[in-house]
Amino acid sequence: MAKHEQDEEQDVEQRFSAAVNMTPKELEDWLDGEQSRSVGVSEDGGEESVGHHSGRRIVEILRTRKGERTEEDREHMRKVAGYVARHSAQRPSGDVTDTRWRYSLMNWGHDPLKD
Repeated sequence: MAKHEQDEEQDVEQRFSAAVNMTPKELEDWLDGEQSRSVGVSEDGGEESVGHHSGRRIVEILRTRKGERTEEDREHMRKVAGYVARHSAQRPSGDVTDTRWRYSLMNWGHDPLKD
């Protein structure tokens, strides 16, 4: 692997690790609850939201050793880091504990109350 590719891979890993602050178990438990299903948009009228599906994918990635992650995994990791950064910047004022904004971020593996 070329140095440039190694640097890119490391950058993706770092951004993903900074964005995802929930453990696989925390995220799984969250995704099993009603609140996680109450937010987000579905693709093509499906039942599962994009964020909820992403959360399940994040659990898989977190349980895969870094050296065994695929380019497809890294592509999703980039998407997660970008979503968390963009959505975090839209933080509403006041207490965000029981907000759709927080629930949406949690579907993507980031609990803003842990920041």
